[in-house]
Amino acid sequence: KDLGIGQTLSWGALASLARDLAGGLAQAGLRRGQHLVVIGENRPRLYAAMLAAQSLGAIPVPLYQDAVAAEFVFPINNAEIAFAIVEDQEQVDKMLEARPQVPSLRHICFDDPRGLRNYEGVMSLEALAAEGRTFDAAHPGWYDAEVAKGATNDISVMLYTSGTTGRPKGAVSTHRAIVQALMGFGCKTSIDSLRRPDEAAGRTGPPVFILIVPLFHVTGNVPVFLGSLASGLKLVIMHKWDPGKALELIEREKVTNFIGVPTQSWDLLEHPDFEKYDTSTLTSVGGGGAPAPPQLVSRVGSSFKAAKPGIGYGMTETNAYGPGNGGTDYETHPTSTGRATPILQLEIRDAEGRAVATGERGEIWMKGPNLIRGYWNKPEATAETIVDGWLRTGDLGRLDDEGFLYIEDRAKDMILRGGENVYSAEVEAAIYEHPAVYEAAVFGLPHERLGEEVAAAIVPREGQTIDPDELRSFLADHIAPFKIPTQVFLHEQALPRNPAGKILKRQLRDELAPDT
Repeated sequence: KDLGIGQTLSWGALASLARDLAGGLAQAGLRRGQHLVVIGENRPRLYAAMLAAQSLGAIPVPLYQDAVAAEFVFPINNAEIAFAIVEDQEQVDKMLEARPQVPSLRHICFDDPRGLRNYEGVMSLEALAAEGRTFDAAHPGWYDAEVAKGATNDISVMLYTSGTTGRPKGAVSTHRAIVQALMGFGCKTSIDSLRRPDEAAGRTGPPVFILIVPLFHVTGNVPVFLGSLASGLKLVIMHKWDPGKALELIEREKVTNFIGVPTQSWDLLEHPDFEKYDTSTLTSVGGGGAPAPPQLVSRVGSSFKAAKPGIGYGMTETNAYGPGNGGTDYETHPTSTGRATPILQLEIRDAEGRAVATGERGEIWMKGPNLIRGYWNKPEATAETIVDGWLRTGDLGRLDDEGFLYIEDRAKDMILRGGENVYSAEVEAAIYEHPAVYEAAVFGLPHERLGEEVAAAIVPREGQTIDPDELRSFLADHIAPFKIPTQVFLHEQALPRNPAGKILKRQLRDELAPDT
């Protein structure tokens, strides 16, 4: 049965499918502790395949579907992956192209109702599920026995980090850590409801989430998909991001919670048909993955009938859980990512790892039961990132006396201009205040005298133009002179982003100033 676009199914039906696929995978030889790669856009059967692997004690490894074949070689070899679940013919072809370089890969299964040509070691998920049902009938009771073997401290999933340089790192997370993250999200929701009961007034019925981020991304996997599954909530799955389609689904399915990267909120608000759709059911619009400019926070608060803006400071290493800000707290503290909740410890430390005073800037460290175990086959990287149970985020920030966290910048993105620290997130926030700016990215370029100078790549709003000198004059009323970009690059197309939605600043540097 096709479980493609436009269909609905219950969580029970998804669990039944996962059981069938687990039987097929078990019969094919997938065992506890082995890895299974999953590649494709958001489809129910691909999520069922991940659940099937986890129920066997195996470890799903979702990867970016638009990568070329060569990019799959490292992660598959790194984890010695034998099984691949992919979306369609295009992904099958990539696996077959990579196969000579990935000797561990033996089985390829695809989710495509049209069917594919016959290849050795390639079969459809339909056929795999059918074999699982036969296996189930011949071995009654096998499934529950397999589930009982699982342990909370076993690895549940491995997500490769979206680093912009060097080899990706496979972040391994346990079942316990994921459950703790889900409990943390629930804890925060309960606390917010008690602190701000007026914002919950008038809401009727359970929440309805929309899944707009890809399955290889921790936000899609943990808080949205698994959070909805654990709570039995309705989940609207978008095959891939399309702001017009999202508006249609929000109206038709009465979506209440919209979680993505800030650019997706921008896309929604900027869509020419935004006013044509009923978005009154939305109660929360936000997400994480990158700082949201204060102007976006203000627009979300004023453009929706009931929705309040929200942002979370989580990452792959925290299972997407971390400090969060929403509702009136976010409107009154638009540059803050919020406060920690009881299961999470948060500190700001200096370069020597010592805690700094309230209000002082330093590196953000976090500790909690939701952290990953480490990076697969990378003990040095694990030891560098996780120190005495604390996660070094690599982000710079500060805490105020109310406990609100302010992320100033990525440590590696900080611009050192003539001995002065310039934090690109602060400059970007000021640039976004300009009415003609649609997108902006600030980064440093080498400078003979200053060491680095401040540069900005900017995409104007459709139908508008930006004069660099006029922009600098505008910024003079918002930030100190040394923070104002001396080089402004106007970009006609959208700024380049990695699969997680983060702007690729290194790529921008190479494209816009190749000789520096």
